[in-house]
Amino acid sequence: MATAPEKITPRHLGGRAYVYIRQSSTKQVLRNQESQHNQRALVDRARALGWPLERIEVIDADQGQSGQDGERVGFQGLVAAVSLGQVGCIFAYEASRLARNNRDWYTLLDLATVVGTLIADVDGVYDPRSYNDRLLLGLRGMLSEAELHLLRLRLDAGRMRQVERGTYRQHLPTGLVRLEDGRVVKDPDEQVQRTIALVFSHFTSLGSAQKVLRHLHADGILLPRHQTSGLHAGRLIWKKPTASTIQEILHNPAYAGAFVYGRHGPHPDRRPGQIRQIKRAPEEWTVIRHNVYPAYISWEEFVANQARLTDNANRFAERTRGAPREGAALLVGLVVCGQCGRQMRVTYKPQVRYFCNALSGTFAEPMCLHVDGVSIEAAVVNAFFAAIQPAELDLLDEVLAAAHADHARLAQHYIDQVKRAEYEARLAQRQYDAIDPDNRLVAAELERRWELALRALAEAREAAEHFQQQPGPNGLDPTLREQLRNVSAHLPALWESGRLRPAQKKELLRSLIRRVILSRPVRDTVEIKVVWVSGAISLLQVHPPIYRDVDLGDYAQLVERTLGLRREGHTEKEIARRLTEEGFRSARLHRVPKTEVGRICRAHGLISVTEQFRGQVMIDGQWTVWGLSRHLGVQRNWLYKRIRAGRVMVTRHPVTGHYLIPNDPTIVAALQAEVPSKRGS
Repeated sequence: MATAPEKITPRHLGGRAYVYIRQSSTKQVLRNQESQHNQRALVDRARALGWPLERIEVIDADQGQSGQDGERVGFQGLVAAVSLGQVGCIFAYEASRLARNNRDWYTLLDLATVVGTLIADVDGVYDPRSYNDRLLLGLRGMLSEAELHLLRLRLDAGRMRQVERGTYRQHLPTGLVRLEDGRVVKDPDEQVQRTIALVFSHFTSLGSAQKVLRHLHADGILLPRHQTSGLHAGRLIWKKPTASTIQEILHNPAYAGAFVYGRHGPHPDRRPGQIRQIKRAPEEWTVIRHNVYPAYISWEEFVANQARLTDNANRFAERTRGAPREGAALLVGLVVCGQCGRQMRVTYKPQVRYFCNALSGTFAEPMCLHVDGVSIEAAVVNAFFAAIQPAELDLLDEVLAAAHADHARLAQHYIDQVKRAEYEARLAQRQYDAIDPDNRLVAAELERRWELALRALAEAREAAEHFQQQPGPNGLDPTLREQLRNVSAHLPALWESGRLRPAQKKELLRSLIRRVILSRPVRDTVEIKVVWVSGAISLLQVHPPIYRDVDLGDYAQLVERTLGLRREGHTEKEIARRLTEEGFRSARLHRVPKTEVGRICRAHGLISVTEQFRGQVMIDGQWTVWGLSRHLGVQRNWLYKRIRAGRVMVTRHPVTGHYLIPNDPTIVAALQAEVPSKRGS
C-alpha cells in the first residue's frame, strides 16, 4: 500500500484541502470543546502534507447537526465542490464526522473516485481509486453506521430500564413542577392552575379545540408557558392562546395524572437513517402508569376528550364526524354513502342536499348519490324523537351550574391577572427605588420597566372592570324551564321553536346517532339505515323529490289507474284526490296534482270531461250548452238565461254537473222561434 506522500500528487496539491468539522448536537458544541480543537488541528496536518494555508478551507457550518440530517448545508457544499473537481483532499477527524449513513458516505466516495479526490483522517490518507483504500473506506462507513445503531440501542435500553424502575424523568408540561427531591406537584402559582383548568372546562362545555381558542381569544385570556429554551429559558411567559398550544394541553396525559411513555413511534415509511415519527394511538403506548402526577382532570375525562378530538377531525377517509358547526345541514359528518362507504358531503343549492362524489373524483365514475336533505333529515329527526321517548332527560341544573361555574372561573382569572400586575408594578418600583440615582443608564432602564408594569396594571384593571360590567349567565324563563323538565315530551316543540341553534341540534342528534347510511335502490326511494351509539340499527325509507315523474317506481301503475278513472268519467280534480288517497305521488310532491292527471290523459289521447263540454255538440245523445248555442246561432249566455228561468228543461251530467239539454225537436223548435224576435229586439 502506498504511503501518504506517494498518494499526494502535484495535481492534488493544486486543488484545495477541505477540513470538515461537525459535532452532533448543540450541547456538544458548547460543552465538548476538546473535540473541536482536535478537528481543527487537521489544518496543521494539511499544511504538513503540502497544502499552503491559503488553499485550506474549513467547513464548520454543520456544527450542532446530526450526521443523519439530510439538510447539512456544509456537507452539501463539500459535495458540490468535489463534483466540480475543486478539492484535492478532504480532511475529517473520522468517517462518522462526514456521514452517519451509507447513502451520504458512498455518494461522497463515488464522486471522489470519479474526480480523484483524496480522503484523509488522523490515521492516514486514502485514495478512493485504489481498491484496497476504497475497501477500507467502505468498511469505515459501515462501522460508523453500525456504531450509531449500537449507541441508539444502548441509549434506548437504558431509558427503558429507567422507565421500568419508575425513575425516568420526562419533561413536564406547564402547570406541573418537579421539586428537588423528585416529587411532582402542581405549579404553586394559583393563576396558572386556574388557567389550565379553564381550558379543560371550556372544552367540556364547547366540545371543540377551535371553539376553546375563539372563546379564550374573545375573553382576552393568556395562557402560561414555561420556556425550556431560547432567550427566556426557565421563565414563565404568558402568551396569546394558539391552536397548537390548546391541542398540546388537551392531548397531554400528564394533566390526567398519568406517566405515559411511547406516545410517538417511528414512521412505517421512513428510510434507513431517517428520523420520522408519528403519533401512536393510546392502545399502542408502551407504558401507562396512573396517579403518578397530580391531576387536573380524571383519566376517564382524558380518554373521552381524546375520542372527542379524534371525532372532531374532518378526515373523510377515517369516517370521523367533525365538530358540529352552525350550518343548516343537521347530518353533516354522520351521513355515509351506502354505495362506496365514504362520508358524504353537503351542498346548499338552493336547499340542503347530500352528495357523494368520491368515485367520481378518483375513478371518473358517475356520482354515487345526490339526494334531497330536507326529507332525509325529517325522517332521522323523527326517529330520534321516537328513540328518546323512554328516556327522562333533565339536564337543566347541570347546564346552569356549568355556566355559573365557568363565569366564576373567568372572574377569578381577571382577579388573578390584576394581582399579578400589581405585584409586577410593586416589584418594578422597589427595583427603581433601590438603584443609585447617579447610575443613570440602569435607572433609565428600571424606570422604563416600571412604566411598562404600570401600563400593564392599568390594562388588567380595565379588562377586569369590563368583565364585571358584562351580564352573567341568566336563568331560563319559566316556560322553557317547564319544557326541559320532560325533554322527551317537549323536545319536538322546542326543536321547531327556533330556540335551538343548528350546532345544538347536531349535538343532540350525535348523542344517540353514530352513523346514517344512505342508499337508493330505485330513483324515487332512499333507504336510511340509522346506526345508534348502542349498536342498534333502524331502517327507514323516504321518497325525496326527483326531477321526472317517469322515474317514479310505480309510474306505470299511476298511469294505468289515472286512465281507468278517466274512462269512468271522473274529473281531473276527483282523479287527483283519489290517487293521492290511494298512496300515489308525483315526482316533487307527496300528492298527485290535477295538472299531472291532465298531462297523463292528454298524452294518451283522452280529453277531460270538462273539455268535452267545451268542444262537443252532444254527449250521450243530449245537447251541450255549447253545442245547442252553436246550432241556434246565439251566445251561450242567451241560453243560460232561459235555463235559469226554467223555460228550458235540462238535466245535469252525473260527474261534472254540467247542463245537458234533451234532443227534443219541440224544445229546439221553440227556442229557434225565439231567436229572430231576440235578434230583432
